[in-house]
Amino acid sequence: MTARDVHLPVAAQPSVDALVDQTVRAEALGYDRAWLPETWGRDAVTTLTLMADRTETIGVGTGIVNVFSRSPATLGQTAVTLQEVADGRFRLGLGPSGPILMEGWHGVDFERPLRRTREAVEIVNLVTSGEPVEYDGDVFDLSGFRLRCDPPEERPPIDVAAMGPKAVEMTGRFADGWHATMFTPDGLADRLGDLRRGTDLGDRDPEDVRTVLSLTCCALDDGERARELCRQHAAFYVGGMGTYYRDSLARQGYEDEAHEISAAWASGEHERAVDVIDDDMLDDLAAAGTPERARETLQRFASIDGLDAVAVGFPRGADADDIDATLAALAPGRANT
Repeated sequence: MTARDVHLPVAAQPSVDALVDQTVRAEALGYDRAWLPETWGRDAVTTLTLMADRTETIGVGTGIVNVFSRSPATLGQTAVTLQEVADGRFRLGLGPSGPILMEGWHGVDFERPLRRTREAVEIVNLVTSGEPVEYDGDVFDLSGFRLRCDPPEERPPIDVAAMGPKAVEMTGRFADGWHATMFTPDGLADRLGDLRRGTDLGDRDPEDVRTVLSLTCCALDDGERARELCRQHAAFYVGGMGTYYRDSLARQGYEDEAHEISAAWASGEHERAVDVIDDDMLDDLAAAGTPERARETLQRFASIDGLDAVAVGFPRGADADDIDATLAALAPGRANT
């Protein structure tokens, strides 16, 4: 049975307590894991510490932190610490992000993102083992680092966020899980094939790689408002977040639409970008509408062979009431799930 996770809001929340309260609410509703993104708001590590401290059973994880703005050794220390705070419930989600964010926000050259991600995964595993870290890579060269605390009894799993075929294949070879974002059902099935090819190349069991799709969801009594919020969200990501969401969508059968959205957004015609997303396209990218409709669409994704979990995410424009209503409507065990 496909697990039900929650991907906490990317949009700014009024307080750290709001994010913690959403996690506590998700735990009470039976969600399996809460993923916290790190974008341009509060840092993930501090917030996850409070989330772990105030919950008992729900898993917690970074969804995601990037491999450019923190060193691999720091990421390893973070994973060890959060695994301790969470009593073994933590997963570390990593990814390269993209050039607009890394170069514009962090002042770091966006060079060799796949290789950097692979080496970061390998180094974090060395750090969390508690053994001395001796690593001679193409991007990183480390010597002499060792934890000054006991390593965790259970190594924190490392998941990788990836979108392109080669990146997903690499994830299958080296990571413990794959984070998929903004995929159509057909596009997701294609990338799951790349993931399986990666596990074959790494001589690994595909069952050992947890796959989770972060799905934009909005389930409201006002179904049209829910769908409009998700249209706006999709248009922003395809048009306003660089080229990687655009290119990923183009690979999934929406090439003309992806480029039209991107061009409209770049020229400041945001409403035209949103209008490109018709009902069929929206249903390929989000579970949006009335609770009944959203549950039916979510189930379409949850039934994809090879997917272990669907993480209920939220559109950028959703307010606290929208988030709470969607959490409740799409909770595990609800009708049509």
